[in-house]
Amino acid sequence: MSRLAVCLLAGFAVAFVTASRLSAALPTEPLEIGHTPQFLFDEWVVDNHWAIRYKRQAVQRVVHQAAKHGDGPLLSGDQPSHLWVVRDDQAGLFRMYYQANILRTATDDDGNPAPVEGRKYSTYVAYAESPDGVTWTKPDLRLFPWIDHSPNNVVVARSDNPKTETCSPVLLEIPESDRRGYRWLMLYRAKGAGGGEYNGIRLIGSLDGVHWDADGDTRIAHLHSDCHNTISLDPATNQYVMFCRAKHIYRAFGDTMLDTGASRRVARWTSPSLWSDWSAQEDRWPQTLLIPDERDAETHFNFFYGMPTVHRHGVYFGFLNPFRMNDFIQTELAVSRDGENFTRFADRLPIIPYGEDGTWDDTMIFASPSWVEVGDEWWIYYSGWDGPHGTTDRTGAIGLAKIRKEGFVSIRGPRDGGVVCTRVLRWPGGDLQVNADATRGELKVRVSSPLRRPLPGFDYEDGEAFTGDAVRHTVRWNSRSLNELAGKTIRLEFYLDDADLFSFVAAPPEGR
Repeated sequence: MSRLAVCLLAGFAVAFVTASRLSAALPTEPLEIGHTPQFLFDEWVVDNHWAIRYKRQAVQRVVHQAAKHGDGPLLSGDQPSHLWVVRDDQAGLFRMYYQANILRTATDDDGNPAPVEGRKYSTYVAYAESPDGVTWTKPDLRLFPWIDHSPNNVVVARSDNPKTETCSPVLLEIPESDRRGYRWLMLYRAKGAGGGEYNGIRLIGSLDGVHWDADGDTRIAHLHSDCHNTISLDPATNQYVMFCRAKHIYRAFGDTMLDTGASRRVARWTSPSLWSDWSAQEDRWPQTLLIPDERDAETHFNFFYGMPTVHRHGVYFGFLNPFRMNDFIQTELAVSRDGENFTRFADRLPIIPYGEDGTWDDTMIFASPSWVEVGDEWWIYYSGWDGPHGTTDRTGAIGLAKIRKEGFVSIRGPRDGGVVCTRVLRWPGGDLQVNADATRGELKVRVSSPLRRPLPGFDYEDGEAFTGDAVRHTVRWNSRSLNELAGKTIRLEFYLDDADLFSFVAAPPEGR
């Protein structure tokens, strides 16, 4: 089956929410939205939507794909895979941490090349940097000179146990109070025959992003979760949440195991303390969170390789990796308000499409949720492969794709118009700004009471229709601003005539 056929079988262009639980429990109204972007891809902010010609038309959710930058990869040469990117404004750099898969070599007694027994590659966390996010260099750091890699850009290894390998780096976005004085904090996995007591999921810190403090390196979980594990702080519960695999139950080989089960599922693990031994919590172990469903079975994507996740703007953004054993892997969006109940979209459209047959990323794509905001775009870095998972006869590289800021999912009104009505909001002050594309039609906004009575001066006819395309368009009603209603409880009713609304935000008033 061709790559294109796999994508076509995944679904349709317009996304509806699946019949499974959509999100957390219903929110308490009025919603206190603050000045963060409000997304419309679930029923958290949206109370209702309908088409004006409701018998034949509907307001629909639409999933948008990122567009690839250039024709080829940005980084290659050492089979790079699982990666994380941050923008360091202080240094004027983009910093990338990735898993370098270094070809193992052996020689016979005469010094000639010999076949390598066991695994073909050794893995280490490596580093690259860029002034613009496009042109990357691998500095020859030589921090661990015994590693045969040129340039030697490995930044996390064990000088006291050279046989230990490292992989799957993630930089944590957590409060300063839990960083132990480090500017950068990395979650990674240690493994290998020589690892012993080091093997497992570990935390390590750095002051400069290059030199990582081995003395403070701490194992937090003895778990063989061989995927891109991530940790976020849930502000609602003040618990740390890890997304991983439940390898302590499935594929946990032992004398008493009759069936090793399927470990390629998404599991969720919580801990009140980041730096503790999560494995020692007798009442807390990873719980399976996501299992492939009937839609996945239609295309034989019956496994999940992992789901690296970030918590941003009050939303868990999961980059789910559906896996068709033992070849194709893609990345699709899953979102949640509570980190427990995730929305998947019925079209199952990959965030980044496969390359054409014969190109460098035509078979496996692992997108990193560590997107970087650059102007009006979100830059998404990903590792791509030109061969199936079930063989080492393939080449990996890292590429870049770009998507509109906050642009993963829009809500679209039909050609003859439709309405999206929010739940009751407490307006925090400031102008209303919309992220919308109305170039095919128009967008108008009405402000109404909790019982949907239009507020005087804020009805549709009091404002100007928006017919442009902007990630931050300020909505006004006869030169009036929504800042006048600061502290009031309101609903927003967006009229969309062949227009897409991605998000809205209360822009902070000047001087705040």
